Amino acid sequence: MPESAIKEFLFADMTPVDAYKVFRSVVTPRPIALVTTLAPNGTVNAAPFSFFNAVSYDPCMVVLGVDARPDRRPKDTSANIRELPEFVVNIVDRALAEQMNLCALDLEPGESELDVAGLETAPSTTVRPPRIATAPAALECKRHTTLQLGNRREIVIGEVLRVVVRADLVDEQRLRIDQAGLDTVGRLGGDLYCTTRDVWEMPRPEREPGVS
Repeated sequence: MPESAIKEFLFADMTPVDAYKVFRSVVTPRPIALVTTLAPNGTVNAAPFSFFNAVSYDPCMVVLGVDARPDRRPKDTSANIRELPEFVVNIVDRALAEQMNLCALDLEPGESELDVAGLETAPSTTVRPPRIATAPAALECKRHTTLQLGNRREIVIGEVLRVVVRADLVDEQRLRIDQAGLDTVGRLGGDLYCTTRDVWEMPRPEREPGVS
């Protein structure tokens, strides 16, 4: 690509908000975690995070990027995981997308997004926070590590203890999940989202024997 055809963004010269706008619009699509946690008073909190992904498979681990509130108070997800180091990552499909978006509302501590979004829960097996009953899949996690990134951001790494998947999506013989049926939603830049409907197979290349 010729130099005349590129636009550079030097984050050191930009405000965090402007850098974020560029960053989130380039690193796409990002999977969405609708995370359920349990407050000390028993309230179930549900919050969406698009700074989320799988980072390890032995053991299986996921990572959440969690911001604090503008006044630097921890958000409910962060505060709840500090108190009870357990959480559930609910996978968001197209059918769940609008309710997931409602869970992004800035509610008062102690209020439950489940009531606002009209979501029902189902009990987890290995952790105390429940899962979203209508989510196509859910990962029950215990916190492994929390890393502080400055005053307002932290990284939560969780070990996956159990995965629940809707039965009609599972090929038990081959341990395969129907990706089209899962219909996962991803986050793009701004208010844009996408699904995984455009899918093709591209086998990983292998070097032929004797070829250096």
